[in-house]
Amino acid sequence: MLFKPNEVGKVTGEPVARKGRVRRKFVSTAITLLILGGLGYVAWIAMQQRQAAKGANGRPDLPVPVLAATPQVQDVPVYLDGVGMVRALNTVTVRSQVDGKLIAVNFTEGQDVKKDDILAEIDPAIYQAQYDQAVAKKAQDEALLANQRLDLIRYEQLAASNAGSKQQADTQRATVAQQEALIKADQAAIDNAKATLSYTKIIAPLSGRAGLRQVDQGNIIHAADATGLVIITELQPIAVQFSLPQQQIMRVNAAAAKGALAVDVFGNDGVTVIDSGTLKGIDNQVDPTTGTLKLKGEFPNGHFQLWPGQFVNVRLKVETLSKALVVPTSAVQRGPMGTFSYVIGEDSTVTAKPVAVTQQDETQAVIASGLSPSDRVVTTGFANLSDGARIVIGNNDQTPSADLAPRKRGRGQGKDGQGKDGQGHKEGLGKKDWQVKDGERRHRRDDAASQGEAAKGEGDQKGRTGPAPAPGGDASGGGAKAQP
Repeated sequence: MLFKPNEVGKVTGEPVARKGRVRRKFVSTAITLLILGGLGYVAWIAMQQRQAAKGANGRPDLPVPVLAATPQVQDVPVYLDGVGMVRALNTVTVRSQVDGKLIAVNFTEGQDVKKDDILAEIDPAIYQAQYDQAVAKKAQDEALLANQRLDLIRYEQLAASNAGSKQQADTQRATVAQQEALIKADQAAIDNAKATLSYTKIIAPLSGRAGLRQVDQGNIIHAADATGLVIITELQPIAVQFSLPQQQIMRVNAAAAKGALAVDVFGNDGVTVIDSGTLKGIDNQVDPTTGTLKLKGEFPNGHFQLWPGQFVNVRLKVETLSKALVVPTSAVQRGPMGTFSYVIGEDSTVTAKPVAVTQQDETQAVIASGLSPSDRVVTTGFANLSDGARIVIGNNDQTPSADLAPRKRGRGQGKDGQGKDGQGHKEGLGKKDWQVKDGERRHRRDDAASQGEAAKGEGDQKGRTGPAPAPGGDASGGGAKAQP
């Protein structure tokens, strides 16, 4: 049987091509398995190191460091907190009572003035003339009255001797009475003119702080001016008007019936008491829009800490709890069943005990039941604490302090500034041991990187020269990427 040359080549070429494809597929599969195996090995090493670090940082057999405190028995004041506004006890807009030219201003803006101080002067010429005219009119009427009284005496003598008419004497007596009434009217006119003249000197109606001047010297001012000359505000003493919820009405009224209640005002920090005073008034109705009751306290304001229009935090003392059991606020924890505290036992273990809290603020809490003065409660270190855990009590001096500025992260540190293996693990090991372990980890990473680079170069070379069987299947991912 005869074969054509092209048929012979076709028959013999197909098995060779099939063998080449099988070899290339085998090499690609081997390279892929090697890459996956290498990545798995590196991940396993990293996981083992991380687990070892976690085990070194939080070993369960070590006691939990905490801080503790002993409950105290003391008298605790009870306060009601509110927000109020400072208001002046008296505020007066000083206005002129007469019209005229302002010829003098005798105060400076922001000056403390006393009652009856002369603040300004108006030109008194017109009003002085009116006063003098009233005085002259009275003198004229008094002279006329003196003459009329003499005539009355003559008429009465004539009437007594029947030399004159009694009717004429009676008429003269009436004329004298009219003139006396006219003199009284003249005196009233004099008093009016004198008062009007006194209004040309504008005086302070009360002691206080003068505000900004509203009218300058030389202007014509009128009694009908709305702005006035200046506003005087009484700053010592001063008042604070604040509000409390309507639920506290009975409590406040009951406390006010026993005596004057103390009121404190806080500064801008909300902690420092800048002035203390007494409660002066309680409003007679609740504001229906807010459901609050308005109260007014008076303060001496000796150092001008309070200023009208200022918003302040206020607390009203309504009673004092006698011999109350007090613990730091941090000792009271909250859980699904309510408030509780960790009580330290004699064997340095803690027990969670439910407590009833009467009241608490930022620093202390009043315990109604659940604790005794002989107990010791945990105040700091609750992160790793549980019921029955062993603890070690530290000192307040050992409390960690926060960094004032963030530290620069070094190589191999996480976001929190600690190494990947944990800062606690680093501190637990000696400096030399930690450096050795760190060097080993870096050596393993360098070896893995070197192997990857070598495998990549070999694969690239195989991709250029064509696939070939690899002894032992040692290949890298570079050959797989070079396949068409």
